[in-house]
Amino acid sequence: MNSSIDASHGPHHTEAHDHKKCISEALGTAEHLCGVRGVQLTPIRHQVLELIWDSHQAVKAYELLDRIKPLQNAAKPATIYRALDFLIEQGLIHRIESLNAFVGCRCSGHQHELLLLICKHCNEVEERPAPKVMETLSHEFSQAGFVAHSKAIEAQGICSKCSEFHGDQT
Repeated sequence: MNSSIDASHGPHHTEAHDHKKCISEALGTAEHLCGVRGVQLTPIRHQVLELIWDSHQAVKAYELLDRIKPLQNAAKPATIYRALDFLIEQGLIHRIESLNAFVGCRCSGHQHELLLLICKHCNEVEERPAPKVMETLSHEFSQAGFVAHSKAIEAQGICSKCSEFHGDQT
């Protein structure tokens, strides 16, 4: 099992992206990590994670609730938020602060800092490690005497696929 999915390229940058394999690897990694860590990937947590991985687009909590209702009739907003909190805590998903939405983490196997590229057209999110950016950011934090608990930078724009399709970059 590969617990470190290559994050150097976004999900849509290859012609032959096998999304079923992508989902299978993400869920397998989650099951493995939860087992190693001694935490439970309950059926509801598993379902929420699978729904998040249904695409590489950011998804909002209430969209997840609407989609999980047919599977878990008793699901309430608190059910979804508890599952999301767990998945974030385990490093299996990321919260996209600017969109108040969530996306699967492509590097769940290890602690990491990241750059999230969010397409305004298709809403896909590409996760990139950006080590030079993070190193510079760490230096700035150090100079300021600031202790960061986590680092994620969100950038909104147009992905290469949409740029080619729409013929513009606006």
